[in-house]
Amino acid sequence: MRKLVLAAVAASAAFVATPSLAQDMASDTGTTATAPDGTRAFGIEPYFGVRGGWEEFSKDSVPGAPIGDKLNGSLVEGLVGVNVPLGPVFVGAEGNVAKGVSGDIDWQYGAAGRFGFRAGESGMIYGKVGYQWVNFDKRVDTNRDFHDVTYGVGFEVGPKEIGLGGITGNSGIRLRGEVSTFGWTNSFRPTLGIIAHF
Repeated sequence: MRKLVLAAVAASAAFVATPSLAQDMASDTGTTATAPDGTRAFGIEPYFGVRGGWEEFSKDSVPGAPIGDKLNGSLVEGLVGVNVPLGPVFVGAEGNVAKGVSGDIDWQYGAAGRFGFRAGESGMIYGKVGYQWVNFDKRVDTNRDFHDVTYGVGFEVGPKEIGLGGITGNSGIRLRGEVSTFGWTNSFRPTLGIIAHF
């Protein structure tokens, strides 16, 4: 629980500090700053997305799981969030809900803060820290609901980076790849999906 409180405090501090930082930087230059893709360097960028992936938990990391067994499964996930661009970097927050489509995972949901660098025309490289809840299927007898801090790294790449010539405009559609873990290496979770920024 202490980890959750620390993560929430850090995310709150980032969101309180970033708008004033953006205003100070814009007023110092006296001009409207832009990012590499021509969009505003400072502002708010909401997004939503869908992605699919696989998660495998390490042996004996989930209370109530069959002893010596690895819980795993494929899942489909929806997410919604917001980025706050700060010139060449950004911070943000997002929430997610996932449904297991095969294997031992029934549902997942959580929230995380993101931070990273803007790259190229519309790309991003980021790290994330959050909190995730997992509901397993009936194989987990004593505690089907498992929760812990989650960590991850990932990238987003826009149309110009993948050779589409910027069909969807400056922000638009991006491909996102991410690898995350539940707790400190209690699971391995690669995902790939489409994010729509607006």
